[in-house]
Amino acid sequence: VPRLITDVEVLGDPDDRLPNIVTFSVLYADGERLASELDRLGVAVGSGSACASRAGLPSHVLTAIGALTHGNVRVSLPLGVTTDSVEHFLRVLPAAVKTVRAEAGAP
Repeated sequence: VPRLITDVEVLGDPDDRLPNIVTFSVLYADGERLASELDRLGVAVGSGSACASRAGLPSHVLTAIGALTHGNVRVSLPLGVTTDSVEHFLRVLPAAVKTVRAEAGAP
């Protein structure tokens, strides 16, 4: 993801993690709006972290590790996910980020 988009940080330990889940922070983009735009493009992701409350408050875990708390996207790959599905996500992600950043008036 950082190779495709500027101002992105992949959260968590690069080695000690579940192989099918990744959360990344996108600077200048609202996570919920980005998740919505990706959904429009045929990709289902979550915003925030799996341990975030439904109250709309930032995740206490992301806050504790010093991560951005409002531009986060969580991708969970299910068992049997196809290469085509992953490639589709990687194709549409840059355009989705560009759209959301433009709507927010980001640089």
